[in-house]
Amino acid sequence: MKSVVLEPRRTPQPGMASRRMTLAARRALTAYAFLTVPVLFFVGIRILPTLYAFGMSLFTDDGKGPTLANFKTMVGDEVFRRALGNTLLYVVITVPLQMAAGLALALLIGRVTRLRGFYRTVYFLPYITSVVAVSWVWRLMYDPNSGVINEVLGWFHIPAQLWLRDPHEALLAVSIVMIWQNAGFAMLIFMAGLEAIPRSFLEAARVDGAGPWQVFRWVTWPLLNPTVVFLAVTGVISALQTFTQIENLTGGSGGQAGGPLNSTVSMVVYVYNSGFNDFNLQYASAVTVVLFVLILLVTLIQLKVLNRAYEY
Repeated sequence: MKSVVLEPRRTPQPGMASRRMTLAARRALTAYAFLTVPVLFFVGIRILPTLYAFGMSLFTDDGKGPTLANFKTMVGDEVFRRALGNTLLYVVITVPLQMAAGLALALLIGRVTRLRGFYRTVYFLPYITSVVAVSWVWRLMYDPNSGVINEVLGWFHIPAQLWLRDPHEALLAVSIVMIWQNAGFAMLIFMAGLEAIPRSFLEAARVDGAGPWQVFRWVTWPLLNPTVVFLAVTGVISALQTFTQIENLTGGSGGQAGGPLNSTVSMVVYVYNSGFNDFNLQYASAVTVVLFVLILLVTLIQLKVLNRAYEY
């Protein structure tokens, strides 16, 4: 019979628990210290200026307040109504088209077996290129006299267009630039969404006799819903904040951005013109508050309407 040797029970040494508590506390303090820096930066750069803008919106340029005079002025301001309408047009035109273009590119590149990385890079490059540089290149291309776009139209005997100088064409011209630059981002996100769909689902649908359109309509598209919601929300927020393209495509030459005849002015451009060209910071802050509320409401509506439950 084997003998069993019983080892004496080890008792915790005095102070061991306190040392462990101290180590845990040190780790927590270190984590909070690292988190405090970005939180303070976010509060100082985002939260406080936003609250300050809300406060400024209740005062007028002559120091009177608090009052709703700035918001009452907006109601009768034709340029503000034009800016609001143009901003909504940018959303309606650019967001669906850039998402459709991105989805089409993602599906086409998904069928490519060679040079897939090359095509993906080529279509994504416009998105990571400087918006200012892209806008000025397109501005030169839109030039009615020497622009390459009118030259190409001439090959097909299509009359030259004024583009950015025509109030009826300028907004569409700006929208084309935005769609062209953002389609690559939508393509990359859609490609990630397509790769996340289990191949077994697609193969099972094909085995059951579903054609390419039926597979896309009843399998691929429903499972892309999280991707669609993400692109729709971020795309709408970006379109509602459109500024750089308009500033560089229509600004300069001694005039304010948003021309001709305010045909391309957006809410952010209107805020910039009111605050830094007309030096009416209180009124510009009131317009910023309206834009903030608009973005919040549109985002909440999108999340409510587009977000659907799904499962693999």
